[in-house]
Amino acid sequence: MDKIKAIENEQLRANPLTLNIGDTVRVHNKIKEGNKERIQVFEGTIIKKQRGGANETFTVRRVAYGTGVEKTFPVNSPRIEKVEIVRYGKVRRAKLYYLRDRVGKATRVKEDIEARTNKEN
Repeated sequence: MDKIKAIENEQLRANPLTLNIGDTVRVHNKIKEGNKERIQVFEGTIIKKQRGGANETFTVRRVAYGTGVEKTFPVNSPRIEKVEIVRYGKVRRAKLYYLRDRVGKATRVKEDIEARTNKEN
């Protein structure tokens, strides 16, 4: 079992991401097209985080052209260039699946002003 843990620890990100449910993030993801690589940005609200360690993932939801789009990203993937936190969300749930049924302004999450001021200081 220790050998598996050692291999998983090698795969972990050097600077761990501090993401919370409800945060609005901008994920810079490397996309390979043919022999070229480019960075594609996906901006939305984190609706869930799963597992932990090397297998940790988070799901980001956004509405594009009237259609809800969700993408799941592995936290420790080398394809993720960086994750910018645009807004800190204040939520009382671990999974925000209820946002799937909401439309328009109802999909907004309250901003956590305390978290924002703590990060600035």
